[in-house]
Amino acid sequence: MENTQQIRTLSVDIGGSGVKVIVLDITGNPLTQRSRLETPQPAKPLSVISAIATLASTQGEFDRVSVGFPGVVRNGVTQTAVNLDADWIGFDLAGVLSQRLGKPVRVVNDADMQGLGAIQGKGVEMVITLGTWFGSALFVDGRLVPNLEMGHHPFRKGETYEQQLGRVALEKVGNDKWNRRLLKAIATLQHLFNYDYLYIGGGEATRIKIQLPTNVKIIPNITGLLGGIALWRD
Repeated sequence: MENTQQIRTLSVDIGGSGVKVIVLDITGNPLTQRSRLETPQPAKPLSVISAIATLASTQGEFDRVSVGFPGVVRNGVTQTAVNLDADWIGFDLAGVLSQRLGKPVRVVNDADMQGLGAIQGKGVEMVITLGTWFGSALFVDGRLVPNLEMGHHPFRKGETYEQQLGRVALEKVGNDKWNRRLLKAIATLQHLFNYDYLYIGGGEATRIKIQLPTNVKIIPNITGLLGGIALWRD
């Protein structure tokens, strides 16, 4: 009988600028150093899968794979990929990657996976990710409300959260104005979801300079990978 304590999980985060992987033990602790490659451009499915396979080959042995994908995912099939490539629509990422790596694969939205690595599992908890794009996830008593794509919803001045707070906007308007926008977004989301806690992750979370409300916490970028272990908690 297999010793479940020895199961190793390859956790994968597909981002707009980089594809990252790490191997976790059964409790979610890292067993390897995080490894990264630039996201292929154009970011077509087979190109991204090749990047994952290349990174996986540097990580040693693993038994299963968890993937965070920037779009809506149902049963391992990617339904939307607004910021990647149209070829992702209806693509069986779990199936094709499993065949490529020879291991079972589970796939969820990337913000959902980051949230699974951050939440306490009590009350209403929300996660937003600030990176190339704007990701979001919502949990109620630890249970995921899947595929919450707040980034593409209207926020202010006829633009979406992503258009106002994504990396392009940050580079265009500068850090101070971007931070003021973020504070407005936090207030809007609090009124909309009445969350108990909000966690903010992603590569651009380091640019936050505002005083955050007491129920808002910045989480490290690696949380998106650490959440990969939770995909296998049946």
